[in-house]
Amino acid sequence: MKYNRILLLPILVLLLSCNQDAKKNQTKKRPNILFILVDDMGYHDLNFTGSTYYETPNIDKLAKEGTVFTQGYATSCVCSPSRASILTGKFTARHGVTDWIGAASGENWRKRNRYDKLLPADYLHALPEQDTTLAEAFKKAGYTTFFAGKWHLGGKGSLPLDHGFQINKGGWDKGSPIGGYFSPWRNPSLENKLEGENLTMRLAQETANFIEENKDSAFLAYLSFYAVHGPIETTFTKWQKYRDKAEKSGLAENGFAMEKVLPIRLNQDNPVYAGLVESVDDAVGVLLKKLEELHLDENTIIVFTSDNGGVASGDSYSTSNRPLRGGKGYQWEGGIREPYIIKAPGYSLRGGLVDIPVTGADFYPTLLDLAGLELLPNQHVDGISLKPFLAGDLTYMDRPLFWHYPHYGNQGGKPSSIIRKGNWKLIHYWEDERNELYNLNQDPEEQSNVAEINLEIAMQMEEELLDWLNSVGAKRATPDPEYNSLQRGQYEANIKKELLPNLEKHRKEMLSKDFEPNRDWWGSKVTKD
Repeated sequence: MKYNRILLLPILVLLLSCNQDAKKNQTKKRPNILFILVDDMGYHDLNFTGSTYYETPNIDKLAKEGTVFTQGYATSCVCSPSRASILTGKFTARHGVTDWIGAASGENWRKRNRYDKLLPADYLHALPEQDTTLAEAFKKAGYTTFFAGKWHLGGKGSLPLDHGFQINKGGWDKGSPIGGYFSPWRNPSLENKLEGENLTMRLAQETANFIEENKDSAFLAYLSFYAVHGPIETTFTKWQKYRDKAEKSGLAENGFAMEKVLPIRLNQDNPVYAGLVESVDDAVGVLLKKLEELHLDENTIIVFTSDNGGVASGDSYSTSNRPLRGGKGYQWEGGIREPYIIKAPGYSLRGGLVDIPVTGADFYPTLLDLAGLELLPNQHVDGISLKPFLAGDLTYMDRPLFWHYPHYGNQGGKPSSIIRKGNWKLIHYWEDERNELYNLNQDPEEQSNVAEINLEIAMQMEEELLDWLNSVGAKRATPDPEYNSLQRGQYEANIKKELLPNLEKHRKEMLSKDFEPNRDWWGSKVTKD
């Protein structure tokens, strides 16, 4: 009997070892997730979406290997709301974060001295605790979860580690790179290591290190760049490259024109911004190379997108989204249409284009579905899984998409709500209850408001929009009893008289051969004096 036990012992050890190896292999077969979110990158800021000025070979490569959604949307024209939608699977009016966290609302808006007709609605200043975030869902399923970069979804008590991420490199309450894009920066979640180090590349390297350390297990790596948000900065070398390129292409005499409220950039000829875009592409290249080195590229789902349109007005006046109208902060396509790529190995639409309208709320159910995890329909209520599209089933779903922005954008946008259904897009303005209606198939540049000649369609869409807003308890802007039209008129006159010529002057300075922002180029060119 004792002899039999001795014989059985190595068999049991072998069986236990095989069982552990099977479990390990089963875990390894589950796809990894790399989610790349760029801040303020416009739809046309990439070569594959039409830019002839910016150079983005690594992102273009990803687009060729993945599926590009040509009508991919952020759920808001500004950052925090769309970021909350990605992590919750909900439209902004439903989750309640409807403006960038920190923006003034109510009577506090008057301190901006803009003399607007409405007082912006109040909004949540942190990601709702009751929501099960994308990271929490994957963590519960056994994934190791990692966050790097811009968070801007609340401060203490509502940081990445409070919402399902197990590691946080650089995420805190601020929405811009405090201290700039070159070390030393000021970020309590990302220590300074090397003077002059590039923030964008550092975040990519932290992500690459995480991937290597967790190559044998399933992971969710969520890289949220601070770039290309202002203040825009780049190196002398990259500035010179794009300054020369702009000059060779022929510089327009005027770089700006007036939109409804603020000047808007007409062309992509900003060499500093171009350098910042290229730094994002360089960083993406680091990650793609790391996945290939570790032989993880065929078992890693990659998402690439932006949180809102490119900054054409306000802030740093960085880019042009033409032929799309507007940009960040605006209710038109330039403010909400985004680069939208999903690379899902094993699916048929490699390098394919999908022209069906999709949204940032769709990432949550899509990634669960692609990973073989159970969907959470009570959580991601406004998103759908895009897995059928990736598999080649392009059956069109005529579902409505909703946006709600009861605020004034720093870039010139007005308090408004939007519904898109099929080719029709209706914008409802809260200042005067006016509607704009566009057929995006015929008028993607939104130049012809056809609400009056398609009155029945406009009325039906407005009713559906208002019913939906009421159903989710959407907050609305309210009239300001202290509104003074004379003060507002003077404010707008000063913009045309002072801001517009100053922008033109600064543009020409930035494109001159002797441009120098400071001695060390924002810290990228460290001096020893």
